[in-house]
Amino acid sequence: MKKLLLCLALTGCAAVGPDYQKPVPVAPVELPDPALRGDNGQAYAHFSDPVLKTLQERALAASFDIRSAALHFAQSRVQRSVAGSEQGPQIGARAGATRQRTSENGSSTRLLNVIAPANREQLVDTLSDPFSVYSAGFDASWELDLWGRVRRSVEAADANMAEASSVLRDVQLAVAVEVARNYYELRAAQRQEALLRADIGAAGELEELVAMRYRGGLASELEVERQRGMLADLRSRLPSLLEQEAQAINRLTLLTGAAPGSMKNELGAPGGTAPDAPFGHAPDLALGVTSDIVARRPDIQSAEARLHAATARIGVAKADLYPRITLGASLGLESLTGSKFGDWGSHQWSIGPSLSLPLFDNGRRRATVELRELEQQQAAVAYQQTVLRAWHEVDDALTGYTAERQRQQQLKAREDSSRNTLQLSTTRYRQGLSDALPVLDAQRALIAVQRERIQGEAALTQKMLAICKAAGLTPQS
Repeated sequence: MKKLLLCLALTGCAAVGPDYQKPVPVAPVELPDPALRGDNGQAYAHFSDPVLKTLQERALAASFDIRSAALHFAQSRVQRSVAGSEQGPQIGARAGATRQRTSENGSSTRLLNVIAPANREQLVDTLSDPFSVYSAGFDASWELDLWGRVRRSVEAADANMAEASSVLRDVQLAVAVEVARNYYELRAAQRQEALLRADIGAAGELEELVAMRYRGGLASELEVERQRGMLADLRSRLPSLLEQEAQAINRLTLLTGAAPGSMKNELGAPGGTAPDAPFGHAPDLALGVTSDIVARRPDIQSAEARLHAATARIGVAKADLYPRITLGASLGLESLTGSKFGDWGSHQWSIGPSLSLPLFDNGRRRATVELRELEQQQAAVAYQQTVLRAWHEVDDALTGYTAERQRQQQLKAREDSSRNTLQLSTTRYRQGLSDALPVLDAQRALIAVQRERIQGEAALTQKMLAICKAAGLTPQS
């Protein structure tokens, strides 16, 4: 009993192999920026669109990639349960009723030639008569995890489950960003279309004015033809924008798993779409992000989980170098007749430890340890690479966003100036103080800068989406 208690005490021994040390992804430059903190929400304000939120929810539910990642995560949870089941005793029940006959010429009759040669034939006839055996009982076994083989296996299974969870979130993030990207491309095309239709209407009104002045002898035929040419040029651009709008709707339809053409009315241009309407709040993110934000990226968490699992598997491999001790117990009944099966004399039992000691395997176990150590080193390199790539993505996204935001501010000033110029030129033309050429030039300049501004706002939104993805933030309200 003392030996048994000693063995039980040894189960609390430290597990062999290295203990996992959580790495800290230090930022190249620590620049605090509350705009991207989860408790601030400035980055989310730009994406506070109920239609976008609905589309993202539908895409998350319909994505085959997400379904596959979710099934992989479910598998990792089951694998964790399988690994954890080894931590407790294994108990099984058995029962049987067999009919047997011993061979008259088998090895069991060999001893009769020595102990009873005179009565051999009679004994053989008796022993070879068929007989029944009834048995039932319970068996239990429990491996004493002296070296932490089971504990390290559970630790590796936990890390694999964390990796699967991170992969699932990474896929969900990618789907949400892709939906947002296509959605704002659609809205940009619709705003361009609204701007173009407004320009066509304004150009048509100016054409009527020029034609009226021409008929009154106040304008030349050249001015009429120039205005007609400009109107025709504007109308020729409309089919291309309609095609862009249809393609964006088709991509969103595919992402949400809807039937082709079923979302055309739903994703039509909203009533408030106008060329001069604000496209969304664009916060100042020039300061950067803190390291704890980037550490929440799913790909970094996935790489860290792989490193954790690889570290734990070293302990599993090292534990296989040591003896494996298992406590076993058996309790049951066995009888040759059913009437005595329940008698006390039919019971049997056994209890005691068993030892499995590796002696020679041609270096297989030690090679496995070396292999697991190399896998850990590879996982550490992959983690460092993932963190470095993440910071480069964040830096590129912030740089691009800041530059585009500054460009938008300049475009807004140019647009205001062009609009004032057009108003002044139109007023002078209506009063007969100038010909139509300054009006045409001002109109072309305003159209060009408005188109450039809308394209820039769409690009600014895509830059912010890149920041959200680089920082591991889902672009939704």
